Amino acid sequence: MTQHPLVNTVQPLLTTLGATLVAADEMTKSDVPLVWEGKVVAAVRLPAMHGAMQRLIESVERELGAKLALLSRAEKQRAIRLLDERGAFILRRAVEDVADAMGVSRITVYNYLNALHR
Repeated sequence: MTQHPLVNTVQPLLTTLGATLVAADEMTKSDVPLVWEGKVVAAVRLPAMHGAMQRLIESVERELGAKLALLSRAEKQRAIRLLDERGAFILRRAVEDVADAMGVSRITVYNYLNALHR
């Protein structure tokens, strides 16, 4: 598929989201159309919820430049804020998964979250 300028522009976002690009003629009802001057040039297929937490953790690690477990206390608190802003903690087992990735206890993650919401 020839890359339309719109596709080139949104490609970094697609990569970060774990989304895939599909041709306009392969689009399904659940895909998000990319429209340029009234014409669908491609579509975005969003990833399944399965693996969402891992993708969120990986995006924060990329943004902060290190694995969560290697971050300083202040950076871990920033990571919790980023994950919270991105809705990570609405997912089942989120606190446990983040605590495991950070190498801290669940209580520590809850303390960081409580400090954010005071």
